[in-house]
Amino acid sequence: MNTRTMKIKGMSCGHCVMALKKELEKIGGLTVLSVEIGSAEVSWNGQEIDETMLGAAVNEAGFKLLG
Repeated sequence: MNTRTMKIKGMSCGHCVMALKKELEKIGGLTVLSVEIGSAEVSWNGQEIDETMLGAAVNEAGFKLLG
């Protein structure tokens, strides 16, 4: 199982948390472990999930992936 903690710029409220969680949950095979203001932790098992897919979901929610 792969786990990734991401730092995210631009989040400021509970609405931001829910918007990001919703976008991340659209990625098939990805499990959203937690989303907080400024960060998210996700995991996946054996799926081809990469930085591009994660970054695209973060951007679609209106934020920027920092690392």
